[in-house]
Amino acid sequence: MPDSTHVFGTLRGGLPFLSFGSGPPLVVLPGISTNHANPIGSERRALTQPLLPFARTRRVWWVNRRPSLALDATMAELARDYAEALRLRFSGPVDVLAFSTGGSVALQLAADHPDVVKRLVIVSAAYRLGPRGAPVQLRVSEELRAEHPRRAAAEMFGLLGATVGTRNILAALGWLIGPAFFRTSTSDLLATIHAEDGFDLRDRLHEITAPTLVIGGDRDAFYSPELFTETAALIPRGQLLLYPGSGHMGTQTAPGFVQEVLGFLGGVSAVGAPSTARTRRRRT
Repeated sequence: MPDSTHVFGTLRGGLPFLSFGSGPPLVVLPGISTNHANPIGSERRALTQPLLPFARTRRVWWVNRRPSLALDATMAELARDYAEALRLRFSGPVDVLAFSTGGSVALQLAADHPDVVKRLVIVSAAYRLGPRGAPVQLRVSEELRAEHPRRAAAEMFGLLGATVGTRNILAALGWLIGPAFFRTSTSDLLATIHAEDGFDLRDRLHEITAPTLVIGGDRDAFYSPELFTETAALIPRGQLLLYPGSGHMGTQTAPGFVQEVLGFLGGVSAVGAPSTARTRRRRT
């Protein structure tokens, strides 16, 4: 039987990882984080909890970006870090599940290093940030540089909801907890925001050879339904799963989300014809 113990450490290049579960490897690229240190204690438990359903049939490898990034780091450089680490750790291509900013890195990884990615699922991510998401992330960076953690958190949290009401509530929550939320923040957060601000992979999506499932919410304020749709359509073996009424975080808790991901990774879902995304809508 595959080993089901929890393991943590660093991969080549210093990339922090957590590994748990049993079965074929599933590499998880997380969304943006305040630092790239290896998580401990309650933070580690919080990261592990939503991935436990995948760990029943997969050996989950949660892998963050390396610490001490250069402030002018590019998405291609982040993808190269992953490629080098995954080539050393695994004997062949692996399935990748990536969330938000991790999805941006994963698209770059699949385009630049096709030998590393077997199948790809990107959640709440597209080939570039949307017209609201990009300026908000830059304002977060500016507020952090100015040492205004409350304003930074209000900006970031305010786009996570699916409606105006929930966004206002989350922005208020961000204002309240901003100092605590960014207490352990490092320059890695600023570097990642900079890398994603310069990210636009539209003209290279046709180079992605891995079967790819794009999952998004049609009320995601960081992106848009059009961006999700175009991303899936321009990937030769792309599919789109769009959840009506879901915001940036809602897709991950939508009914059937885990089954959809595992079904796709297992080859159960039929992949669309070349250059055609098969769009499915699931109500939440």
